[in-house]
Amino acid sequence: MNFLVFDIETVPDVDLGRKLHGLHGLPDADVAEGMFTLRRQESGTDFLKHTQQRVVAISCVLRSRDQLKVWSLGEPDSSEAELITRFYDGLDRFSPDLVSWNGAGFDLPVLHYRALKAGIQAPRYWETGDGDSAFRWNNYLSRFHWRHTDLMDVLAGFQPRAGAKLVEVAALLGLPGKLGFDGSQVWDAFQAGEIIRIRQYCETDVLNTWLINLRFELMRGRLSPGAYAAEVERVRALLGASSEPHMQEFLKAWDALGAATGGL
Repeated sequence: MNFLVFDIETVPDVDLGRKLHGLHGLPDADVAEGMFTLRRQESGTDFLKHTQQRVVAISCVLRSRDQLKVWSLGEPDSSEAELITRFYDGLDRFSPDLVSWNGAGFDLPVLHYRALKAGIQAPRYWETGDGDSAFRWNNYLSRFHWRHTDLMDVLAGFQPRAGAKLVEVAALLGLPGKLGFDGSQVWDAFQAGEIIRIRQYCETDVLNTWLINLRFELMRGRLSPGAYAAEVERVRALLGASSEPHMQEFLKAWDALGAATGGL
């Protein structure tokens, strides 16, 4: 078992916004508001295009051999380029199976554009079989390969109309979900200097995603019921041993939901 669950958090790329919309001289908050307003006028939503997002956090769950680890890449003050470099370096070194929630639709395309901007190399990620024949029929880029599993896409049967939010599926399975913080609050938190809070939120997202993936592995027969129960208990043990408040909050909320629903 060699899985890497990942999730990113982003804020508006206000430097790009100034260039695109002629907003030079305005403070970041005003530039971002202008970007949101123009986006709403254009599409009816203030969710910015992938090219206008800047990565401020990348969080991961690593499950490898006897190891289970949850963390955010880099340090709170790490640059965007350093975060993305660390992500792709991990793929180059270990070639884990990636797991995400809407990673194919959002996280990976954003990382593509930001890596392109920063000149970051990622040869293992872009391998499709020319250099390593094992990647010809199972690579990170194909929608229907297993080296990257976008759980949202797979569980929806690759039908956009059947897609679901992470919080909805977490609730379906009796998992804690967002714990009072969601992606719409990231920009305000970032402006307030709360990058640690953003990283903690991102870590709870990858925990939810990993637990959903375990249920998926059970459903498709790659985990036996006994092995599934052991993996879930491994997550509980990790949370219980952590001194981090958000990990304790996640476990407490999970236990409360389990008591209400009879457990997973």
